[in-house]
Amino acid sequence: MRTLYLDAFSGISGDMFLGALLDLGLDFDQLKTELKKLPVHGYELTHERKAQNSIYGTSFDVQTATGKDFGFLEHPHHKNKNDHHDDHEARHFSDIEKLIDASDLSINVKNNSKAIFKEIATAEATVHNIPLMEVHFHEVGALDSIVDIVGCCIGLELMNVDLIMASPLSDGSGFINVAHGQMPVPVPAVMQMRVGSSIPIKQRLDVHTELITPTGMGLVKTLVHEFGPLPEKADPVKVGYGFGKRDTGGFNALRAVLLLKKN
Repeated sequence: MRTLYLDAFSGISGDMFLGALLDLGLDFDQLKTELKKLPVHGYELTHERKAQNSIYGTSFDVQTATGKDFGFLEHPHHKNKNDHHDDHEARHFSDIEKLIDASDLSINVKNNSKAIFKEIATAEATVHNIPLMEVHFHEVGALDSIVDIVGCCIGLELMNVDLIMASPLSDGSGFINVAHGQMPVPVPAVMQMRVGSSIPIKQRLDVHTELITPTGMGLVKTLVHEFGPLPEKADPVKVGYGFGKRDTGGFNALRAVLLLKKN
């Protein structure tokens, strides 16, 4: 059985996850080819193998015409009614579901991608006290995050991963500044996604920023089957590192270990 173990000592985000998969050997051209099945345009994927703290890993990024948007959800009435929608603007949760369904991606990739978005949308709906179908994504609905989430599901399928396990996650502390002002860490959507789950998370008081993004938490809650230490009855085949973008004051990476589990 091909198992992926996520060592989330510095949290997790969509770009860290994809960076780690690319570092493990995910074919970048295949990833781009599969992502072209999504009916969206106006983005470019980049990846770079480089050193951080003298350790080599891969940095992955989605570049869009408007750049990365780290704002969070907006209620629909916050939008100017004269705004027109394009690939770079906020989308309703239902729009994202339709966009994924309209693609030529595999059923498995479609189902996993929609399940991750639903986890995040449900959390945001609760935090902002609006119906699920009225959730207006900004950070998660932005084009880069659609590509991140669907890209992670594509990557796992291309690498024939059967099972995903993870260490306890780490998050930071303090506050981060976003489009709507200050948010406490863990950010509200991440904290809300902990409800009804037993995902182990330790808060690092030495890190004064976000380590777990809503996208990262959505990926973990939907795809990870088991949490704990690296399993003893498994042979590590390859190790990869996906680098995060935030300055944490330390080594900011997601370590991914490809394992062959023994019976």
